[in-house]
Amino acid sequence: MAAELTSKQRAHLRALAHDLPAVLQVGKEGVTDAVVGAVEEALANRELLKVKVLEAAPGAARDTADALASEIDGAHVVQVIGRTVVLYRTHPEEPEIALPR
Repeated sequence: MAAELTSKQRAHLRALAHDLPAVLQVGKEGVTDAVVGAVEEALANRELLKVKVLEAAPGAARDTADALASEIDGAHVVQVIGRTVVLYRTHPEEPEIALPR
């Protein structure tokens, strides 16, 4: 996995993610191969992603976020607020988000 995000970088990403809608949902099955595949596909198209963890999900939102980030190479958990998770992975060829140092 890539180096951890600094607090300044996380703050920048949180600001960018504020108005984003949740693109994916994690339901009662939890973090499955299908969910991981869907998140990887979404992160291939965008660098910043909101995922909603439904009430029926087996684990807490923080646990779900950590599980997703550990399954996806280069993914970082930016924040978890309530049941909403923000994930970030830089695009390998054409990064659009410039992170502060």
